Amino acid sequence: MTKPMTHPVAADFETIHDWVFDLDNTLYPHDINLFAQVDRNMTAYVAELLSLPADEARILQKQYYRDHGTTLQGLMLNHEVDPDDFLEKAHAIDYSMLVPNPALGDAIKALPGRKFIFTNGSVPHAEKVSRALGIFDHFDDIFDIVAAGYTPKPAADAYSRFLERSGVDTAHAAMFEDLPRNLVQPKALGMKTVLIVPRNLEYGFTETFERLGTETAHVDYVTEDLAGFIAAILPQV
Repeated sequence: MTKPMTHPVAADFETIHDWVFDLDNTLYPHDINLFAQVDRNMTAYVAELLSLPADEARILQKQYYRDHGTTLQGLMLNHEVDPDDFLEKAHAIDYSMLVPNPALGDAIKALPGRKFIFTNGSVPHAEKVSRALGIFDHFDDIFDIVAAGYTPKPAADAYSRFLERSGVDTAHAAMFEDLPRNLVQPKALGMKTVLIVPRNLEYGFTETFERLGTETAHVDYVTEDLAGFIAAILPQV
């Protein structure tokens, strides 16, 4: 089995002109743990909606996340919730722990071609995160769960909708993601795939499928330093 590489080879990215980035735990480090706030909000939403104790609500929330790609998709399929209401309440969080990342901004800006954020979250959430990081202006578009018709990654239809809207040529595109299963489809479509992992693979309290496992054929590269990785593959001038 071919293992993903950890040291970027610039030649592998010479023909890439479309760069696709996940948002949470990808454009900012996993250890910031911003998404923990969203996670708590989703548990609270499930608890209130179904009149469940917090522990039971969390178990159900995680089941929907695991089985359907997002908690929202599970709630829509099983309880017909209003997706806009859910997204607004899930993303009612404190963004102050995010600080500008000039190194990442400079690296993304220098990439040749177009840059996209492709997230299972919402556009308002992506805008707040990218503005806090100081990188918002470097992206051509944000494709969110609403644009995907509420069908989340890793479903093939989510990628199809993204490609239809963006016009990305997968033979000349790369995708950066923190969830291994969300890179299966991009790899099958011909994209270069880069998995963003926590420093020293310290995942903390995460689901097994969220971690780098033994099935890695769909992952070309693994890195814990997104800015450094991009800087290493930039064209030399």
